[in-house]
Amino acid sequence: MSTVRPLQNTSKEDSSFPGAGGPDGTAIAKLEAMRLRTVLFCLLLTLVAVPGRAQQATFKGGTRVVSVFTTVLDANRRLVANLEKEDFSILDDGKPVELALFENGVTPFTVVVMLDTSASMTGSLDLLKRASEQFLIRMLPQDKGQVGAFNDKIQLSGTFTNDRDDLIGALGDLQFGNPTRIWDAVDVSIEELKSASGRKVVLVFTDGDDTSSKLSFGKVLDKAKAEEVMVYAIGLESDYFNGQRRVRSKPDRSLKKLAEETGGGYFELQKTDDLGPTFTRVAQELHSQYTLGFTPTTLDGKEHKLEVRMKQTGQVARARKSYLATSN
Repeated sequence: MSTVRPLQNTSKEDSSFPGAGGPDGTAIAKLEAMRLRTVLFCLLLTLVAVPGRAQQATFKGGTRVVSVFTTVLDANRRLVANLEKEDFSILDDGKPVELALFENGVTPFTVVVMLDTSASMTGSLDLLKRASEQFLIRMLPQDKGQVGAFNDKIQLSGTFTNDRDDLIGALGDLQFGNPTRIWDAVDVSIEELKSASGRKVVLVFTDGDDTSSKLSFGKVLDKAKAEEVMVYAIGLESDYFNGQRRVRSKPDRSLKKLAEETGGGYFELQKTDDLGPTFTRVAQELHSQYTLGFTPTTLDGKEHKLEVRMKQTGQVARARKSYLATSN
């Protein structure tokens, strides 16, 4: 070290100290004391310098940890708790990667709850609002959310808040319309979540197909992947009178793919009685997810396939199926 060299030179000038040329005990003691201080000073400099070099070697520019929020179910579709890091493995484009992050605790989320209020839901809107409340009242103080609605137009309650009473109150302001703009509504929700940090979630409910969105399903899926937004979707088969005849509608089939690709969940219901328990289930899942993470071996700007596997037979992991290997 450059700092050691001048300190070593001090010992070559011992003759400048009184008695250095003879067996003077006091002079020798002073010399030994100075040498001891020199050694201690060098050790102190070494301890200060080494961690700095180690940190620079470990944390290189562009290092990124990819977070993978994971829900684990058993053979009976029950949530599995209290798992350890060793119970999971991640494949990046089919190759195992080392887990750099593992958390088994409740992670706060920011959510947009987007509800279909088109004409087909006229007779069930009150039930839908009560079911949505079951999700909202289970949000924790660290969670934040907005509520919204879509039909021929798209509404949002305003800003993200953790005030559950405000969110529940905003449900009463949702308006009816006729067409169903599912993909536009999901796109607007993702756009709102851009300013959020941490886990970002869209919870969308609908009872029919998309009929008038400007954006395609493919573009919305790509945007959800790029923004790392998890989509939960609840679809309901609906039987209603459209003014001329009885119509039976089914939720858009692409909703399931959107949920699966982004690591959320998809629930398809056949009766309105199941709405409340299903919204409750989504809240339970969001508060029971594991946070896994790994450092990509390359940041090539491309989409990579992800797979989370479980060591325990009968357990199934549900997580997003891809990530973009960028430095952000």
